[in-house]
Amino acid sequence: MALFYLIQEGIHDMKVIEVLLTAWKSIQTNLKRSLLTMVGITIGIASVVVIVSLGNGIKKETLKNLQADSSGRQTIEITYTDKNPNSYRRGFSTEDIELLKQSDESIDKISILDNKNSFSNKLIINGQLKSATFHLTKKATNENIIIGSNLSKAQVNSFQPMAMISDSVAKKYYDSPSNALNSSLSVDNTTYTVTGVFKNKKNDGLSTDVILPLTTYKSAQTKSTGDTIKVTFQRNVNIEKAAKNVVKNLNKNGSQKTNGKYEYIDIGSLLSGVSNVISGITYFISAIAGISLFIAGIGVMNMLYISVSERTKEIGVRRAIGAKKKEIMIQFLLEAVILTTLGGLLGFIMGAGLAMIISQFLPFPAVITASSFVTSFVISTVVGVIFGILPARQAADKNLIDILK
Repeated sequence: MALFYLIQEGIHDMKVIEVLLTAWKSIQTNLKRSLLTMVGITIGIASVVVIVSLGNGIKKETLKNLQADSSGRQTIEITYTDKNPNSYRRGFSTEDIELLKQSDESIDKISILDNKNSFSNKLIINGQLKSATFHLTKKATNENIIIGSNLSKAQVNSFQPMAMISDSVAKKYYDSPSNALNSSLSVDNTTYTVTGVFKNKKNDGLSTDVILPLTTYKSAQTKSTGDTIKVTFQRNVNIEKAAKNVVKNLNKNGSQKTNGKYEYIDIGSLLSGVSNVISGITYFISAIAGISLFIAGIGVMNMLYISVSERTKEIGVRRAIGAKKKEIMIQFLLEAVILTTLGGLLGFIMGAGLAMIISQFLPFPAVITASSFVTSFVISTVVGVIFGILPARQAADKNLIDILK
């Protein structure tokens, strides 16, 4: 505060335009050295602007994909967890959907999310009701076949009820792969013919027992079930309160209320967490890039020290004709501030342009805000003040008698 008071008082005693012109002429005296000194500030500010702009872009894109839709409606996901981890019961059915729609007017839309292509289910194989892991395929398979053949593209696309089973399943229920070939198995009241036996493999981390055509399996589903539902509420609804009411209703009246628990994923907390993480990473990387500003500041200080030593006679003449110490100090300080501020403005322009170019090769646009411009201006000015104060003070403190000797 004392420094800014000193500058303010000094400029009151001097003509502002005269001070600025004098500082600018001093910078132009050795233009090449001044430009080289500005390069460090320009690069430092440009680096920070690029990082912040791209960070803002990825944050905006991420939040846009998670938050409310364009009409302002907010969405939550409610999941069901069974008490028995080995159970294959589904937590949601069409009855649960109708229950929620009729009992809560704040709900705009509900949908049951599809199961993954790899999941567990019951099947009837060789006359026995057993549990197995399934993988659904929407294209021709290319498995390591022991006997039989892979599912062809025509079989997958024509809704034919064909299936492939693993060699361990074939040995367990048919004694050998050859016995399993052309046998039948039933899944959700649909009978499939085994066309091939493959070596054991994993899909999505699960050991696959049976491979079915996705088109055939989906078309045979007469009842929509799942363990997760997506609930979209009307605009201006208190999302947290509404979500708690839905979960409370399901735990009281849901189809599987006695077998498990219904819970909701708090998207609001998730958004806040994601935003904080992205911002934290952006600021951290920006701080690392900002180290170059410190180095550039040292360069400004070094240039001013050289300038002060070269202009000793000029300082002496000005002091001899009545210039005050604070006027000498302000002149040199303004030279530093002009250098760093110009470098900062150039850095902002360069950084903004570079961020726009880089974003053309990324799946999200760079976001350049007015605050980035203000921050660039303020930081570059502060760097000039901090690293210019000592050389400026040295110039002001030179002894007139020693200068004139």
